[in-house]
Amino acid sequence: QVQLEESGGGLVQPGGSLRLSCAASGRIFSWYVMGWFRQVPGKEREFVASIRWSGSNTDYTESVKGRFTISRDNAKNTMYLQMSSLKPDDTAVYYCAAATRSAKYDTWGQGTQVTVSS
Repeated sequence: QVQLEESGGGLVQPGGSLRLSCAASGRIFSWYVMGWFRQVPGKEREFVASIRWSGSNTDYTESVKGRFTISRDNAKNTMYLQMSSLKPDDTAVYYCAAATRSAKYDTWGQGTQVTVSS
């Protein structure tokens, strides 16, 4: 069974950059879809970006296109989210997730806080 652990969150000024990492333990199969989500208190968890574990297909929510880049390193079993031109609205707890059996994400990390503030 796959376990996920995020790291790289923190406090950054508006316009700054941050890179999140998601380390996966256990075997990752080529059909897995990996994603990043975010959540602020009182709101539903929001999809941010996704990538297939094999191939180059990626997907982004409209609000982060051109600013965030999702990538992976298969050799390190790690997924990344490079975030640039950060805005206060990007403040949230960021979660990585995996869809291992179907299109539904069924495995989640514990989350890492990202705060964008001056």
